Amino acid sequence: MSTTHVEIETIDQLHAAAPDLTGQVVQGVDLSGCRDLIRHCDVSTTIFLGCSIPVPLATWLRARGALIFPAIPGVPFDPYHPGAYTAKELYNSIGKGYDATLDAAIDRWRRGLATPPGLRDTLATALHDDAMTDALDDLLANTDPTMRVGVMGGHSVARGSEDYRLAANLGSALAATGYLVVTGRGPGAMEATNLGAACPPDALDESLSRLRAVVGIADVTAWVQAGLDVMSSWPNGPAHRTIGIPTWFYGHEPPNVFATSIIKYFSNALREDILLNRCQGGIIYLPGQAGTVQELFQALTGNYYATNEDEVTPLIMVGKHYWSHTVPAWPLLHSMSRDRPHHIRLVDTVEEAVAALRRHPSR
Repeated sequence: MSTTHVEIETIDQLHAAAPDLTGQVVQGVDLSGCRDLIRHCDVSTTIFLGCSIPVPLATWLRARGALIFPAIPGVPFDPYHPGAYTAKELYNSIGKGYDATLDAAIDRWRRGLATPPGLRDTLATALHDDAMTDALDDLLANTDPTMRVGVMGGHSVARGSEDYRLAANLGSALAATGYLVVTGRGPGAMEATNLGAACPPDALDESLSRLRAVVGIADVTAWVQAGLDVMSSWPNGPAHRTIGIPTWFYGHEPPNVFATSIIKYFSNALREDILLNRCQGGIIYLPGQAGTVQELFQALTGNYYATNEDEVTPLIMVGKHYWSHTVPAWPLLHSMSRDRPHHIRLVDTVEEAVAALRRHPSR
């Protein structure tokens, strides 16, 4: 019996895994021409997610212990989405305007759900979010957990502002140091950080200058197109990979185009927990409002109740005056971290933030 979990997403992978498919997951594969191959396989405990399966073959599979999750009709997305999204996929028809895109269609569907949602819709979103988590873990599979760094910050930071430039410089510095940059992938500070991480260093100044033509998301179509135009100006594409983890819960905040992989959830609670959990190298907090403050305290709670040092994530807050006076979270956070003061830092510059990560005891 197979003891290694395998995800099968293509016909070639199916051939490679045969004949022992026990305990494996076959996702989104058209099995219409695979009857003879499948009938020579052991399929007990095999899971088939959203596959195209002729009725006789499906009957045969169920009789031999396979579990089949069929396609779910009436939803504008694939509940078993294979892998991460890309900006090209979510903004597939941006030339016709944002409302014509997949991202907008899914957001309209979500906003039209009943309260509470029906069983079909709850099941579809839960399966989708599980697929997103699976895709994220595939992306992270060969990365050093201590080199994954999350960056949080305000969505209202305008292109062309000093705060936007600071976030872009932070993303660039982190990527140059070897960190995998992960953000919530919205507009504002998160966009700037993804931009800085992905942009070839010698093109950053020009890219920032070009983005000033559309400073915010009042016109989402123009905002998205400006970002796509900047990316198309990079002759060799993105310099580094960077991950964004947005949510349709904040449908008014469209995902920025600069993350090379997009893991977009329906459940914001799940999205925030996973975002914070996977960034074991540290989390950097730029100035922000309610969402950023919530994420700060959520991460602090995990650190506060950690039972050993390996479970504690370094937290770096950027902006001494902002976090001490404008939004005075620092005094409370610092006092609650008195037993582990080395796990939370308040700094003013990009250089200090990166240095604080590198000086952390886990390094």
